[in-house]
Amino acid sequence: MAAELRVFAVPGIPDITPGAELGALLAEAVTRAGLAIDAGDVFVIAQKIVSKAEGALVRLDEVVPSPLAEQWAAAHGKDPRVVEVIFRESRRIVRMDRGILIAETRHGFVCANAGVDASNVAPGFVTVLPRDADASAERLRDALCRATLSRLRSLEPSASSGEARRSAGGAKAAGSSSDPASPLEPGCAVIISDTFGRPWREGAVNVAIGVAGLRPLIDYRGCVDPYGRPLQSTEIALADELAGAAEIVTRKTARTPVAIVRGAAEWSGEGSGRMLVREAGRDLFR
Repeated sequence: MAAELRVFAVPGIPDITPGAELGALLAEAVTRAGLAIDAGDVFVIAQKIVSKAEGALVRLDEVVPSPLAEQWAAAHGKDPRVVEVIFRESRRIVRMDRGILIAETRHGFVCANAGVDASNVAPGFVTVLPRDADASAERLRDALCRATLSRLRSLEPSASSGEARRSAGGAKAAGSSSDPASPLEPGCAVIISDTFGRPWREGAVNVAIGVAGLRPLIDYRGCVDPYGRPLQSTEIALADELAGAAEIVTRKTARTPVAIVRGAAEWSGEGSGRMLVREAGRDLFR
């Protein structure tokens, strides 16, 4: 069981533009910062830079608002083009009240503005959520692990150095395959995070919308508490908790959209962000 978690931001990530090889850019930033990737490290990557790299941007001067978007925007002092993008990105509108739009996205997330956001993006544009954040997380995981493996190979001639020993040791611990080209070595995981508000609680938190290489839920059902009572329904949203911890070091205005969480290796495995979306039939508030 993990007795300690460490969370640190990855500095030096450039402004991301559409078509950027995000995995390679992140690996380069890790190298420049002198960081070694250990087995089980979890990269928490802000959705905004994933959307930018994938071209999930909307140019507002190309948006023609619908009459409903025009009407609602006029009533609440909003940009009707942004409102129209929110409508287009929504599976359904959950609530429209007091200038706030709560929507269910195509992915099943229920959040403000269907994830449409104008912050940290060039004027005249908004970002939308990645079409498949789990697939994005898997691609980034593969790219980061491959880049790290290449770096380990470049260190092989000087394997007596402390960095080479640490990095190589991490790769050995995580390797489940004897194939030295396995893209899963050294076994990192990726969470793509976004910031959601919460009913009944002040303050927004980072949550996981895409996951790869990590079991996103810790299932305590069937376990027994210290007083002998069996736990019947307790599942902990591990990926959300790690995403929230990462935001403490990345911060919204620091231009550090990526953090590494170390100490969660025991939860490495198969999983997805979809596993965190509660089925409508089990949700009392839909």
